[in-house]
Amino acid sequence: MSDIPASALNAARYAGYVTVAEMGPQGMITIRGNLRSTRFRKAVADATGLTCPKQRRIERKGDIALAWMSPDELMVMCPHADAPALAGAVMAALEGMHSLVQVMSDARAMFSISGADAREVLAKLAPVDLSPDAFGPGDLRRTRLAQIAAAFWMEDTEEFRLICFRSVAGYAYGVLTNAARPGGEVGYF
Repeated sequence: MSDIPASALNAARYAGYVTVAEMGPQGMITIRGNLRSTRFRKAVADATGLTCPKQRRIERKGDIALAWMSPDELMVMCPHADAPALAGAVMAALEGMHSLVQVMSDARAMFSISGADAREVLAKLAPVDLSPDAFGPGDLRRTRLAQIAAAFWMEDTEEFRLICFRSVAGYAYGVLTNAARPGGEVGYF
């Protein structure tokens, strides 16, 4: 057994009218608890160095991000090798509080969708208002991507990141690359 993490799709990359790239192993930690509790939010902030994000937002500082996933769930994203230690720090900070902290790195895959028309590619696949007035950098949605559960957020004006279960990474890559095929531009945004 190897200690080297394996990429879901071997760092697959497709250059269409936008670029779709599987990002390789990523550290991901699920945190569940009472997000309305000031004590809980402070403990998470102390352990991660990031302010707990507002609903449907993601906060980033360096190579660590903290995403709002649901009314009782956050997700930390970090380098793959750092996830176990960071999860331990979060568990220690939440000691005595009703919570769950679990490293989920190997259960999920992450993609980058980048280019001037990245917004359009995701709009073809997800029932989310992706107009520039409704969705901008730092915004996050948990939704359906074609037929699978996914979450995505806007890193900057020309790049989205998307996570899904590793078991459906091939399907996600397939629908993303199909939507990004040259000649498929819609020009809506």
